[in-house]
Amino acid sequence: MKLTPFLPVLSVSITALVTFTGCHKSDSASGGSGGKHKIAFVTNNASDYWTLARAGCERAAADLKDVELDYQIPSDGTVATQKTIVDNLLSRGEEGIAISPIDPANQTAYLQQVAKQAILVTQDSDAPDSGRTFYIGTDNEAAGEQAGGLIKEALPNGGKIMLFVGNVDAQNAVARINGIKKALQGSKVEIIDTRTDDTDRVRAKANVLDSVVKYPDLAMCVGIYSYNGPAIVEALKDANKVGAIKVVAFDQEEGTMAGVKSGAVYAAVVQQPDEFGYQSITMMEKILSGDKSVVPANGLKIIPTLAIKADGIDAYMEKLKQMRGK
Repeated sequence: MKLTPFLPVLSVSITALVTFTGCHKSDSASGGSGGKHKIAFVTNNASDYWTLARAGCERAAADLKDVELDYQIPSDGTVATQKTIVDNLLSRGEEGIAISPIDPANQTAYLQQVAKQAILVTQDSDAPDSGRTFYIGTDNEAAGEQAGGLIKEALPNGGKIMLFVGNVDAQNAVARINGIKKALQGSKVEIIDTRTDDTDRVRAKANVLDSVVKYPDLAMCVGIYSYNGPAIVEALKDANKVGAIKVVAFDQEEGTMAGVKSGAVYAAVVQQPDEFGYQSITMMEKILSGDKSVVPANGLKIIPTLAIKADGIDAYMEKLKQMRGK
């Protein structure tokens, strides 16, 4: 098995609320029910990728016992929906919010206001000027470099590749693409273009099909967001191009993992979102309890990524199964 770490190293409707509570702890200083700390975790879309983060959040809430947890998902992946969710959380007196900003640059001013009302943590995608207490997640540029290394490994003689992503403005997408480009410098691999889909899975698949037709000499498709991997595999199956066009993808969606298993996907660079969930909730609880020593000096809590290929997929899938409790 190869689980190659790379150090240092992307919803239910807006009214949906899933609350997980632990046991009562009467000496907590928070304003939650039963004196529990009210802490929320907000994703950036409804991707299956976030199920692992949810598992981590639940595990933290169960371990800590003094946390009232809100897990929120913007089903349409828009900034407006995400803002509505956060506004509602603040109105309910949330003390800490871990959020994956959809458009960090344009959300910074709003997040600065959020940070004045609650402990703000960015996870998965950073907004460094938002006043957040810390960022927890992947060093996305380093992860992009890792993907770039896999691309060169899969295409030793070079070739034309296409990148597919939801939004090129999101910090994690920008960093991953920059990392890929950095790793490919001096190689014979050529990036033709980057196609966006605004987190629309139907459009994501259509982008791949269009690219396959437009560029008959396309050598590889690279999926930047978690759902791009399955979309690429489905499109290549429809176009009868599985194996002829190689694939490198990010994250551990079922379709991507099945693709690694079958050989349709050369490799996947996977994050550890369960740790995003577990550690963000745990660290915010400590801060709310008066322990600020958990805040990294540089404001960054980096979780390593793993490179998963065919020889390591079975062991990795067993690990995912255990994390999901299945």
